Amino acid sequence: MVLRSCCKFGPVLVWFRLGYVALLWLCVTHLRCARAETKTVVQKDAEFDVTYNDTVTSDNQTIYAFNHTVSRNKTEGVRVTVDVLSEGAESSPILFVVRQKQAVLSFQVPLILRGLYQRKYPYAHVGRTLCQPPTRTLTETQYFFVDVSTLSSLGTQYQLRISRVDSFTLHTDKKFSFTASPSQPQYFKYVFPDGVDTVIVKVNSEMTFPCSVMSIQDIQCPVYDLDNNVAFIGMYQTMTKTAAITVQRKDFPSNSFYVVVVVKTEDEACGGPLRFYPLRPDELIDAGNRSKTLDVVVSPAINSDVYVMGMLFCLGIFLSFYLLTFLVACVENKRMHRRREGLLNPADMSPAETASLLGKPGVTPVSPYEYGSFADNASTLSSEAITDSIASDGNYGYMGQETLKRRPFLTAIHHVAIRIERSLESVTGRSRQESLSSIEEDDYDTLADIDSDKNIVRTKKYLCVSDLARKDKRVLSKKYQIYFWNIATIGVFYALPVIQLVITYQTVVNVTGNQDICYYNFLCAHPLGNLSAFNNILSNLGYVMLGLLFLLIVLQRDIIHSRALDRNDLNALECGIPKHFGLFYAMGTALMMEGLLSACYHVCPNYTNFQFDTSFMYMIAGLCVLKLYQKRHPDINASAYTAYACLAAVIFFSVLGVVFGKGNMVFWIVFSVIHILATMLLSTQLYYMGRWRLDSGILRRIVYVIYTDCIRQCSSPMYIDRMVLLVMGNIVNWSLAAYGLLKTPNDFASYLLAIAICNLLLYFAFYIIMKLRSGERIQCMAIVCILFTAVVWGFALFFFFQGLSTWQKTPAESREHNRDCIVLSFFDDHDIWHFLSSIAMFGSFLVLLTMDDDLDDVQRDKIFVF
Repeated sequence: MVLRSCCKFGPVLVWFRLGYVALLWLCVTHLRCARAETKTVVQKDAEFDVTYNDTVTSDNQTIYAFNHTVSRNKTEGVRVTVDVLSEGAESSPILFVVRQKQAVLSFQVPLILRGLYQRKYPYAHVGRTLCQPPTRTLTETQYFFVDVSTLSSLGTQYQLRISRVDSFTLHTDKKFSFTASPSQPQYFKYVFPDGVDTVIVKVNSEMTFPCSVMSIQDIQCPVYDLDNNVAFIGMYQTMTKTAAITVQRKDFPSNSFYVVVVVKTEDEACGGPLRFYPLRPDELIDAGNRSKTLDVVVSPAINSDVYVMGMLFCLGIFLSFYLLTFLVACVENKRMHRRREGLLNPADMSPAETASLLGKPGVTPVSPYEYGSFADNASTLSSEAITDSIASDGNYGYMGQETLKRRPFLTAIHHVAIRIERSLESVTGRSRQESLSSIEEDDYDTLADIDSDKNIVRTKKYLCVSDLARKDKRVLSKKYQIYFWNIATIGVFYALPVIQLVITYQTVVNVTGNQDICYYNFLCAHPLGNLSAFNNILSNLGYVMLGLLFLLIVLQRDIIHSRALDRNDLNALECGIPKHFGLFYAMGTALMMEGLLSACYHVCPNYTNFQFDTSFMYMIAGLCVLKLYQKRHPDINASAYTAYACLAAVIFFSVLGVVFGKGNMVFWIVFSVIHILATMLLSTQLYYMGRWRLDSGILRRIVYVIYTDCIRQCSSPMYIDRMVLLVMGNIVNWSLAAYGLLKTPNDFASYLLAIAICNLLLYFAFYIIMKLRSGERIQCMAIVCILFTAVVWGFALFFFFQGLSTWQKTPAESREHNRDCIVLSFFDDHDIWHFLSSIAMFGSFLVLLTMDDDLDDVQRDKIFVF
C-alpha cells in the first residue's frame, strides 16, 4: 500500500524539484543583474594630443569621446597609444575598444603575441593606427569612442593618448623614417598620381634584426597589422634590411593602398636564432627591446616604353648573330666563287709545272685522255660540282696538302678523275640507297673474327682514326641520330609538367600574396600580366634563338656532306674526322631546352624547382664530352640509350641531393663512394678502349696486372697520353669528392654541375694540347671562336657570381643581395648572365664544330687518336 502511494506521487515530486531549480536560477540571475546595475560607466569628452592617466576596475567603465574633421583632399592618420602602469596586469588585462563610424578596433593590454611552439610574449606598451573610413563630402566631422574596461576587481592604472599622424600619406620619391615594434605596427597610405600605373615600394633598415614584415593592402577596414594576421590579405614579404614590392594600379580599384610594416615577435622566419623553450606551457617570455627603425620610399616603376626597349634590345642582340652568320656565309660564298673562277681559267699554268706537280707523291696522275677531255669540255662543266668536290664539309678550312695550296686547278682535275672512277664502280656495286634497317651495328660485333680483330686493332700502341672508323657510315649515322630524337622526346615529356607546375606556383603567389615563395631580385622584377619577373624570363630567349641558329648551321653542313657522299667525293669518304651530326643536333636541341626550362625556373625561382634550371646543363656538358670523344672514336662511342641512362642517373642524384643532401653526412658518404667508383670504372673503360670485362675475375686480373707491371718489373704505361689524361681526371674528381665530403655544400645541384663542367674543361684542354702536339693546326675560324668564347665566358661568370638572390638562405636574407637594374632600367646582373652564357655556349658549340676542319683533306690513317 505504501509502495503504491509512492508511485502515485512520484511525478509530482519531480515537477516540484524542477520548479525549485528554476526559482533558484532566477534568483541568481536577479542578483547578478542587480550587481551589474551598480557598475559605473563614465563618458568623457577627450581631445587629441592629451595624455589621460586613469584607473579602471571591474566596477567602472570609461568611454572617451573624440571628434575630428576629415577632408576628402587630405588624409590624416589617427593613432592610439596605450601604456599599462600597474604590475601583474597579465592575469586581468585591460580591454580597449575603438568604435568608429564604419570600423571597430579592439585589443587588450598587455598585448599577448604568440611565437613558435606557443611561446607567449607580453607587451605593456601598445600603439595602433586607426583605419580611416572614406568620406563622400568635401569635409566631414567624424566621431569615435574609446571604451576602456577590465574584469579585474583591483584597480589597474593606464595611460591613453590619441594623436594625429601628419605624415600618414606617402609621397612619390620622398623617403620617410619611422619606428615600429611588434606591439606598435605602422602603416601609411599611398595614392597613385596621374600618369603612374606601377610603383615599387622599398622599405630599408640599417638593422638586420628584429625580423619584420612589409605588406601591401587595399584601402579597407580592418587593416591587418599584427604579426598573427598580417598575412591574411594583400601582398607581403619578410625582411631583414630590405624589402621591395612592385604594385600595379590595376590591382587596386581605389587607386590607393596601405603600406603596412609589422615587426615579428621572433626572428626565426628571417634566419635568426630561435629563443629557448619555456619551462612551463603558459609561461610568459620577456621579448626585450624589439623596436626597429625603418625607411620607406615609393618610386615610379618603368613604363611600357621601357618594356618595348627591353624586348627590342634582347631581340636585336641575338638577331645580330643571325645577320653575322649570313654575312659570313656570303663572304665564304664569294671566296668560293673566286676560287671557281680560278679553276676555270688556268692560263698561268705551264706544262712543266703540270708535269712536276703530277709527279709528286700523294697525287694520282691523270691520263692524257682524261686531261684533254676535261680541257676540251671545261666550259660545259658544272662549276658548282667542282666547288663542292673540293670543299664538301670543309669549305671553311685550310687545305692541308701542298698540292691544294699551290695548284687548285690540277687538284680539281684529280678529283674529277676519281669521281669518274668511283661512279663506274658504283654501277656494279651496292646501291647507296639501300635501306638503313638492313644493316645493324650488331652485325659486325657478333662475329668472332671481327671481335678478334677489334681486340687487335684497339689495343695497338698508336691508333689512327681509320682504326676506329671501320663500321658502316650509314649505321653510325643512324646510331647518332638517335641522340637527337631521344633528347627531343625527353624535352617534350620533361617540359610539359614543368610548365604546368610553374604556372601553379605563379598562381599561388598571385592568390595568396606570399612573396616569400619565390626568390626574385625584387629591386629589378618587372611584372607583365600574371608574371612577376618578366625580364628574367625574356633574357632566356638567347638560348632558344642561338640554339636554333646552331641547328641551322649544322643542317647546312650536313646537307653539304650528304651531297659530297652522294657524289662519292674522295675527301668526304676517306679524309678528315668522320662526319656524324646527330650529337650536334642533340646539342642544339639541348641549348633550346635549357632556355625554355630556365625561363620556367625564373617564373618562380626557389629551392624545389632549381633542378629545372640545371637538368639540361648536365645534358649539355655530357653531350659535349661525348662529342669530343666521338671525333676520334666514332666506332666505340656510347650509344644514345647508355648516355641518356647515365645522365638520368645524374639527375636522379641531383634530386636526392636537393631533398636529402643538406647536412646529411650519410648521403654525402654514399655519393662520394659512388662518385669515386664511377670515375675508376670510366677511366678503365677509356684506357682499354672498352676491351675489358667486369665479371667475377676482375679482382684476380687487377692483382695480376699490379704484380707483373708494378712489383715484378716497373713498366711504363702502354698508352702514356691516355694515362696522363686519366690520372689528371682522377685527381680532379677525387678532390671534388673530398671537398663535398668535408664541406657538404648546401647547393648540391650546383656542386654536381661543377663536377660535370670541370671534367668537360679538362678533356677539352687535353684535346687541344694533344691536337697541337700531334702537329695539327687550328684554323683561323676556330681560333676566333675559342678566343671569343673564352672572353665571353669570363664576363658571364663575373655576372653569375654577383649573386642577386640565393634560395640557400631565408627569403628575407636573400633580399639583402637584391640590386637595381643595370641595363636600360630593365635587366639586372643575372639577365646579363643569361645573355652572355647563351652566347658563350653557342660559341663553345661552334668551337666543337670547327676545331677539326684543318683535317678535312688529311687521310684518316694519318690522324692520330688520343
